[in-house]
Amino acid sequence: MFIDTNALIYMQVPETPNHRTTRNRIEIALDNKEPLRISRQIVREYLAAVTRPQSWRDPITLEQALDDAENFLQTFEILEDGPQVTDTLIQLCRETPIGGRQIHDANIVATMLAHGESQLLTFNTADFQRFTNHIQIINS
Repeated sequence: MFIDTNALIYMQVPETPNHRTTRNRIEIALDNKEPLRISRQIVREYLAAVTRPQSWRDPITLEQALDDAENFLQTFEILEDGPQVTDTLIQLCRETPIGGRQIHDANIVATMLAHGESQLLTFNTADFQRFTNHIQIINS
């Protein structure tokens, strides 16, 4: 299962919506030795998101965010970006009319597909709905 940025934030920040749901889902997956995957894009997005002001709390310190990032890199399998991901991204963009920020979501899907992953844990279901002929969205 690939973990989207919002799920990592929900897992780490108790004040966020879906904190308990996300934390439980990831803990169960870890207990069951289910492969949990992220990409370096997700790590960058996490760092950007948690270190800027949010409506639900003050941003966490850069040091804490960096500690979280190091923990993610040790805990989760990293799906690397590369030529196959880029080729898959281009194909997805040809199939699905998208642009702007949606390219970032398409790159997540391309990374998943290039590595044979089909499940995405995300609470931004609307962002990924256009790709459900390629992936399964999990939000519980």
